Amino acid sequence: MQTDDVDIVFSAVEADVARELEPMYARTTPVVSTASAFRYEDDVPLLLPGVSMEHANLVRHQQERRGWQGFVLPQPNCTVTGLAITLKPIHDRFGVKRVSMVSMQGISGAGRSPGVAALDVIDNVVPYIPSEEEKVALEARKLLGTVGPAGIEDADIEVSATCTRAPVLEGHTEAVSVELARSATPAEVTEVLRSAGRELARLDLPSMPDELIHVHDDPFRPQPRLDRDAGDGMTTSVGRVRPEPLFANGVKYVLVSHNTKMGAAKGSILVAEHIVATGLA
Repeated sequence: MQTDDVDIVFSAVEADVARELEPMYARTTPVVSTASAFRYEDDVPLLLPGVSMEHANLVRHQQERRGWQGFVLPQPNCTVTGLAITLKPIHDRFGVKRVSMVSMQGISGAGRSPGVAALDVIDNVVPYIPSEEEKVALEARKLLGTVGPAGIEDADIEVSATCTRAPVLEGHTEAVSVELARSATPAEVTEVLRSAGRELARLDLPSMPDELIHVHDDPFRPQPRLDRDAGDGMTTSVGRVRPEPLFANGVKYVLVSHNTKMGAAKGSILVAEHIVATGLA
């Protein structure tokens, strides 16, 4: 892809292939990737607009360390995308201590994996997605962390995830419970969620939705069939914001995030637009 005379390579290959190919391109050219090959490297930020774009300058360290003119910027796992987008404003305002999340994930998130055959998921919920729960915990802490002298310092947050595959074509639904560092009412949390992402509006990015997070008042929303395409698939939809009695200072909610748009292809384009607009590429 070429944007305003800036060349950017988009990578959407399997992780083992990405580990071989992406460094070859990164020697000369920025690479924005949906692969997991470099997600957990100390000098590689996970960039998610509205969450971690301040980590972007870490790529200068990556370039110096690896001798590249370009860099590799992987997207986070699609399951953690909606979770991190909703946790970020809550963490910034109230602090987050612990998170428990149960996902009901669309089958398109399995990609070419043989683990979820079409007949396996009809009239069914598959209670295990290999490596998914570990990815959610690792990447949520990295996304919500801060850049220190040695790279990204993970947020001091306990994250517990149970990830399941549900008979939905696209869209990940997640039931999230959060223990806050200080008390907040559901109305206060709702207000914070609705204001998320406003600082990105000044950049006028083509793929940025009008709302990064939309909060529903209807207790029957969000639903993947009705809400996954909000903001052309780039808006995270939230509903049922209410107290969580199992946690001190607890709050819980349900979210729907489009796994193949904000969580993958269009999310990569949004990251590319951001790094061009801010002069990183």
